[in-house]
Amino acid sequence: MYGKESELVMKAVVIEEFGGVEVLKLKDIEEPKPKPNEVIIAVSKTSLNFADIKNRTGKKAKGEFPLILGLDAAGIVVEVGEQVKSISVGQRVIAFPSNGSYTEYVVADEKLVFPIPDNMDMLTAAACPIVSFLSYALLKYLARIQEGESVLIHSASGGVGTTAIQLARIFGAKQIFGSVGNIEKAFIAIDAGADEVFTYENFVREVKERTDGQGVNVILDSVGGTVSEQSMNCLANYGRLIHFGNSSGKPGTFLTNQVHASCRSVLGFSLGTTRKERPEYLKHIADSVIRLISKGDLRIKIGHVFELSEISNAHALMENRMHSGKIIINVNDSIK
Repeated sequence: MYGKESELVMKAVVIEEFGGVEVLKLKDIEEPKPKPNEVIIAVSKTSLNFADIKNRTGKKAKGEFPLILGLDAAGIVVEVGEQVKSISVGQRVIAFPSNGSYTEYVVADEKLVFPIPDNMDMLTAAACPIVSFLSYALLKYLARIQEGESVLIHSASGGVGTTAIQLARIFGAKQIFGSVGNIEKAFIAIDAGADEVFTYENFVREVKERTDGQGVNVILDSVGGTVSEQSMNCLANYGRLIHFGNSSGKPGTFLTNQVHASCRSVLGFSLGTTRKERPEYLKHIADSVIRLISKGDLRIKIGHVFELSEISNAHALMENRMHSGKIIINVNDSIK
């Protein structure tokens, strides 16, 4: 099946040291073998996430070299471990692999493999896992968003931002604001459904003006630093600030007297930690977002598609913040 029985090696992009895009090398490596609770997937496509940049540069990655980067993949199951019950050979799936995803075959725990319907193409499927699972968890379970509430989404033009904007609307948000580092990207968030988009320099003033000085009920923050700190100045009483990333590279500081009297909350979330420690938490999320996507209610914005051999160009595009939407890496276009 896609050469799985006969081939002993596969193409993969590996790094053998931390550094710039030049450390990404396309090589032949040994194919993975599944443990009893794992499956092997022939990869059609994978996606690029900001965590990949941090892992490549050594700001986040742990483990021994050589390393294969990549967090998610879409493809077809070609082998299952003896204890696997819910996944079968031949199924079209999305997954969070345990051995990286910049490769022709990946291995993944059964609990982190999710079947996709026939009407979902592999391009959409590859764009889906990180941004849709994360956005759904943030709004539904962390923020506990209620119909009629207002939302501010930082980094609104990115993959998570444009997905969260759509989900906020689906969940009944009354006002949806976005913020961006470059106002020229504002139209991307507007196209996704944001009511208005501001910059990181003026969002506090603009949000307060549009909420009669009250602020918003929910803020999604993946930026950190001063953006996180300033967000408290436009978060309403009983509001929830969800912090799930640190793209600025700088921590933000919150004071206890900013939360108790106003009944506000600052909540943290990591999809990576959840995959490792509570993978069962993701099944309902997967079912929900896959259903929304297959019905056409949720659309993942895809900005760029690169071949696996062009992975350095893809990293450079994201690292220089020149992209919008998801960056997809095509591994094997024959896998549909």
